[in-house]
Amino acid sequence: MHKYIVKRLLLTIPVLIGAAFLVFTIMSLTPGDPGTLILGMTADKADIATLNAEFGYDQPFLIRFINYLKDIVFHFDFGVSYRTRTPVFTEIMSRFPNTFYLAVSSMILSALLGVSLGILSAVMQYSVLDNIFTMLAMFFAAIPGFWLGLMLMLLFSLKLGWLPSNGVDTWRHFVLPTITLSMGGAAGLLRLTRSTMLETIRQDYIRTARSKGASEKTVIWKHALKNALLPVITSLGMNFGASLGGAIIIEMVFGMPGLGTYIVTSIRQKDVPAVLASTLLLATLFCLIMLAVDIFYAFIDPRIKAKYAKQGG
Repeated sequence: MHKYIVKRLLLTIPVLIGAAFLVFTIMSLTPGDPGTLILGMTADKADIATLNAEFGYDQPFLIRFINYLKDIVFHFDFGVSYRTRTPVFTEIMSRFPNTFYLAVSSMILSALLGVSLGILSAVMQYSVLDNIFTMLAMFFAAIPGFWLGLMLMLLFSLKLGWLPSNGVDTWRHFVLPTITLSMGGAAGLLRLTRSTMLETIRQDYIRTARSKGASEKTVIWKHALKNALLPVITSLGMNFGASLGGAIIIEMVFGMPGLGTYIVTSIRQKDVPAVLASTLLLATLFCLIMLAVDIFYAFIDPRIKAKYAKQGG
């Protein structure tokens, strides 16, 4: 198993380099330069050229990219923000906890709602409750996240005054963003859990367990659920990784100083070091999350653990 983990970690290196090169290329192809964006169109041309030279923006494309990689590998230096003149790693770490808390809380809520209601819907197939859960899943999967966030804000913040509408000062500020971000994921997990559970409980070994006198509770929780969880765990891991980088709209709706708003602001100002460092952080976390999902597979299904051991050997 450990050899498999080492191989996967080594494979993340070309993935990160490719992601960095892609983002660096896109940022370089966009019109404008940091000097003009920072000083303005009416600034003196000499001052703009001096600022671009200070940022190294007067060098060729490949030279800038190679120098950026060398600073990361040899000095663990992700550069200095063009806008604030402070290390981008410091700025990211001051904002990342807000995004991380939001992503974790939304993942937990979506897992609790989606998996539990999906199991209940599968067990009570074609019942009134099953139809209600299916309709709710389709509804929350269809509505845009920003619209749901605005509706929750109007109801619970403006009308009722129960929860704050912006900021990150207390846990109460995360309630509405968490609900908004988790509803779409919960809807997908509900439908996925229901379909995988229905497929699993129709298998021969489930009928065998029932014929041997096993209770329905034992059949569902011990035999069916364990085998139906594999695709659900994959979806949950991907949703969590996507939430880290996909909470941009939610953060902007609720005025949260998170990593998403930082990336959007940096793109507008063509702050290349900030965008690259944020992208590398999110790409690294996504690779680690998917590795953790694959490792967790081994604890659920021994056959997968044996396969990993064979590949590692």
